[in-house]
Amino acid sequence: MEAKAADVLPDETGQWQYEPKWDGFRCLAFRAGDDVDLRAKSGKPLGRYFPEVVSMLQDLKAGDFVVDGEIVIEIDGSLSFDALQMRLHPAESRIRKLSVDTPARLILFDMLANAHGRLMSRPLSARRKALEAFVRSTRPSGLELSRCTQDVATATKWLGASGQGSTDGVVAKLLDDVYRPGERAMVKVKRLRTADCVVGGYRYLAKSREVGSLLLGLYNDQGQLDHVGFTSTIAREDRPQLTRQLEALRAPPGFTGKAPGGPSRWSTERSGQWEAVRPELVAEVRFDHVTGDRFRHGTKFLRWRPDKNPKQCTFGQILKS
Repeated sequence: MEAKAADVLPDETGQWQYEPKWDGFRCLAFRAGDDVDLRAKSGKPLGRYFPEVVSMLQDLKAGDFVVDGEIVIEIDGSLSFDALQMRLHPAESRIRKLSVDTPARLILFDMLANAHGRLMSRPLSARRKALEAFVRSTRPSGLELSRCTQDVATATKWLGASGQGSTDGVVAKLLDDVYRPGERAMVKVKRLRTADCVVGGYRYLAKSREVGSLLLGLYNDQGQLDHVGFTSTIAREDRPQLTRQLEALRAPPGFTGKAPGGPSRWSTERSGQWEAVRPELVAEVRFDHVTGDRFRHGTKFLRWRPDKNPKQCTFGQILKS
C-alpha cells in the first residue's frame, strides 16, 4: 500500500487510524524458516545493506511472517536519513562496519501474514492487533511498534512537530480497509514550511536558453553563502523576463561556501552546469524536509522578496535551535 498526498488530515470520527510518517526507508520484511528477505517498496532488495536487521529477524522466536515497516537509524537522538543513504555502498566491509557503528532498527506499522496465515484481506484494525501481539511476544532489540492514534487532535500535534528530525508527516489509514498492494489507499500529510533564500545561481532548461531552475542559498555562521537546494516551479510566462534579469546578474562565484556539485555518475554534464549570479535576489520557497543542511526535495517557488536583505537569509530559518 502507498499513500496519496493531501493538505489536511481526514477527520471522520471513528474511521481513521493515524501514524507518524517515519523518516526512513520503507521496508517489507519476509521470513520463511531461517530465510529473511528485506524489500524496498520498489521491490529492490535491502538485506545486504542492513545485515543487522536481517540477523535480528532471523533470531526472533516466531514462525513465518510478513511485516511492513520503516528502517531507520538514530544519530544523536534524531533519525538520520543521511546515515541510511551511507548504507547504499558497494563495499560489504563498509556496510558491516556501519551496521556496528550506527545500527538500524525496524519500526513496524502493519502485518500481512503471521504463523496462522495471510492477513491482507482482514481490516487494518485486526491486522494492528495481530502486529501488537507479535511485537509483545518477541520483544527484540532493534524492532519497534509504531505508535498510532484514532484522535485527529493528537495526529495534528504530531504533524506540527514533523519535517525535521524523526518524522516526515502523518499517515492516515481507514480502520476497516484491507491491505491493498500497490494502491494509494492511505493519505499522507506533510508539514510544509517556508524560507527566504538567496538566488546564488541558475540552470538553463535542457536544449533552451531560458532559465529552468533557481539555485538557492542561505548564509552560514561564517557569513558564507551555502547552496541548500533548488526550485524549478517557475511559471512559463515568467521565464523570458527572469532569464534576462538573471543573465544581467551573472558574476562568479555565486556561492561563497558550499557550491552546487558538478557532473557525477548520477547527473549529465548538462545538468551539472550552472551559472553564478550576484547574491541580490531573494525568493520565498516552500519546503517539506531538511536533511543535514539542505532541502531534501525540490522546493516550490512562492514569491519574490524585494523587501528582504539577502544577508538576513540564514540557516536559522530551517535548522533546529
